[in-house]
Amino acid sequence: MAVECGRFRCVMAAAGERPLNEVQFLTVAEVASVMRVSKMTVYRLVHSGHLPAIRVGRSFRVPEQAVHEYLRESYVGVETS
Repeated sequence: MAVECGRFRCVMAAAGERPLNEVQFLTVAEVASVMRVSKMTVYRLVHSGHLPAIRVGRSFRVPEQAVHEYLRESYVGVETS
């Protein structure tokens, strides 16, 4: 379930509607490390709405499950003829 928060898209719960106390949140640096991209790339994904996040003060937290879903949806497989 997503809710608009100003310019940023906030996520109330991960896709499985897990209770919030069970959701694992990652920092932007942790997401960048998992995805092996720069922190700026993660910020761009968050600001564009491609990667859901919540804002905590001046920083963002991204649900771990959202990172895995984004990577799964972005996967480009090789098709065989």
